[in-house]
Amino acid sequence: MARLVSTFYQGLLFLSCLSMVAAFCTVLLGVVAREVQWDIPGLDAYAGYAIACSLFLALPSTLRQGEHIRVTLVLDRLPATARAVLEWTCLLLGLAIALALAWYAVRLAWVSWTTHDVSSGADATPLWIPQIGMVLGCAGFALAFAQALLMRWNGRQFIASGAEAGRTE
Repeated sequence: MARLVSTFYQGLLFLSCLSMVAAFCTVLLGVVAREVQWDIPGLDAYAGYAIACSLFLALPSTLRQGEHIRVTLVLDRLPATARAVLEWTCLLLGLAIALALAWYAVRLAWVSWTTHDVSSGADATPLWIPQIGMVLGCAGFALAFAQALLMRWNGRQFIASGAEAGRTE
C-alpha cells in the first residue's frame, strides 16, 4: 500500500513539473506574441492556472521530503515526551486542516462544474478544469498527513527532522 501511495505522490509531482513547464511556455508565448504584435487572449490566466496547479500538486511530495517550513528550533530542544506530544498534535492538526482544505476544494470544483462557472477573464475557461489540480493536490496533501500519522503510530519517521531538516530552514 505504501508503494502505491508513493507512486501517487510521484505522479502528482510529475504533473506539478508539467504544470510548471506549461506556465513557462505560456509566459514565453506571451512575450513572443507581444513582440510580434499578436494578441492571444487569456494567456495570463492560463499561466496563473498552471502555476496554481503546480503549487497544489507539489504539496504531498513537499511534505514527504520535509521541505515545508517547520519550526524545528523548538522541537529539537524539547524533552522526548514533550516533543512527541507536540509532533502528534501538529500532525493531527495538519491532517484536520488538510482534510478541510480537500473537502472545500472538491466542493468548489463541484459547484463550478454544476453551475457551468467560467473564468471572468478573456479566456472564458470552465473553472472546474484548472480546479482539478487543486483538488488532486489537496487530496494528496491530506493523504500525506494521514500516512505520516500512520507511520508515526508504527514508530517510523515520515518527515525529515533534526539535522536533515535544518538544511532547509
